[in-house]
Amino acid sequence: MLNQFSRTELIFGHEGMERLKAARVAVFGLGGVGGHAAEALVRSGIGQLDIIDNDTVALTNLNRQIIATHKTIGMYKTDAAGERFHDINPDCVIRKFRTFFLPENADDFDFSVYDYVIDAIDTVSGKIALIEKAKAAGVPIICSMGAGNKTDPTAFEVADIYSTSVCPLARVMRQQCKKRGIKSFKVVYSREQPNILSEKSSFLEEHNASSEAKNAGRRDIPGSNAFVPSVVGLIIAGEVIKEIAVK
Repeated sequence: MLNQFSRTELIFGHEGMERLKAARVAVFGLGGVGGHAAEALVRSGIGQLDIIDNDTVALTNLNRQIIATHKTIGMYKTDAAGERFHDINPDCVIRKFRTFFLPENADDFDFSVYDYVIDAIDTVSGKIALIEKAKAAGVPIICSMGAGNKTDPTAFEVADIYSTSVCPLARVMRQQCKKRGIKSFKVVYSREQPNILSEKSSFLEEHNASSEAKNAGRRDIPGSNAFVPSVVGLIIAGEVIKEIAVK
């Protein structure tokens, strides 16, 4: 009998779809990368999805975030995503956590219940804490490296963190992980040099003190577009879906 996953089943088979249906995945961060990753999981038949973010949809999110529309501006991203994802697959169990993941609240999450963890947050300290918690629980994790100020979606690749180069965020992550004895984890990154305008943008001057900048734990907000973060999110989702469906 036909169902909404019939075309996906042609690739992964009945058993693969059953594994996806039984899986529980956590997506930390619902921005340009995390939102696309989460939606791809829902459209692929993941049975349980935890979404973690404390931000609200802003006007400046419209250029890249799949949950951002004029209708959802001002909504918490977890609420906007929850409504959208239930419209796509009403049978998917969505658990919403209206919080920013930080080292200080890492123990609030039981990582042992997850089959996979997606890191789509921006702060290094949060990323490190996510990796440490996932590793301690024996749960696979895949992390997004820098997608800001990039314009070539074809340059992104999947690699181990210690095989990365050029990407400034990946460099910092390598250093911090080496100090902590973290030996390996999967990332999506690009060796493209960031594209940064030489002149100071009035947007940055207006938004450096905004909630988006403060929540990201940085002063300058990077440039973004519709076609890079989305590709990163879909690459990440593809890795998760393939590993769960064919293991």
